[in-house]
Amino acid sequence: MTDVTLTRDDMGFISKLVYEHAGIVIREHKEAMTRGRLARRVKALGLHSVAEYCAYLKTPQAADEIPELINAVTTNHTSFFRERHHFDHLRKDVLPRLVQERSGRRGRIRIWCSAASSGEEPYSIAAVSRDVLGNRSDVDFKILATDIDTDILAKAEAAIYSPDQFDRLPSDVKPLLKLENSGRGEARISDDLRRMIAFKRLNLIERWPMSGPFDVIFCRNVFIYFDTQTKASILDRFVTLLAPGGFLYLGHSESLPQPHPQLRLIGRTIYERLP
Repeated sequence: MTDVTLTRDDMGFISKLVYEHAGIVIREHKEAMTRGRLARRVKALGLHSVAEYCAYLKTPQAADEIPELINAVTTNHTSFFRERHHFDHLRKDVLPRLVQERSGRRGRIRIWCSAASSGEEPYSIAAVSRDVLGNRSDVDFKILATDIDTDILAKAEAAIYSPDQFDRLPSDVKPLLKLENSGRGEARISDDLRRMIAFKRLNLIERWPMSGPFDVIFCRNVFIYFDTQTKASILDRFVTLLAPGGFLYLGHSESLPQPHPQLRLIGRTIYERLP
């Protein structure tokens, strides 16, 4: 039987380790959730207790376990067209202007979804983008979708979802996802939308390999897991990669850690980079 007791010292050790490797702050009221998620790793490794797992993490042999620990403690709550107003703004105000500016000279449009989770957000972005782009080939359009959790990225790339995830979608956006029958009683996002997205693992507090510029960056419901210093650092890096006139979308309960001289609030958690 697994002992899931999590002592104060072990909780402090896990919190410090996760912060060092992912910048994520595990607050004290998350202790029960943390204990439950660590129990899964204890079982997966064939150990007997959370204490034994913590002891293992302190050994040099545990280096490969750190990404699994990060996967375990990362929260991946999302849904298609969550916070609908962002996709409406992208579809009606941003993409038509970008297409008009870039078409005819094979210009680029780049969108970065920085917390792709299980794929619902980047596929929602792809759906409205395809609706605006149509079949035109005179625009070089790509979406980069990143997440720190390798397990959840694999699910995102598979693009297979339970049909009940689409049942409550508004009738005007559901057809945009171009669902196909996977043959297992599940729905699959069409190849057309899947080809628009490149999924990559990225830790937001480590080095970013891409050079930008991006016309749009989604970073929604991510800042809530970071402290003020980490948020400010990531925000500065977003601004560096965001094209002048580009847009940054944050989550509904998030705001900038402090006013940024190069960002202007233009809507509900929508920011425009100043020239």
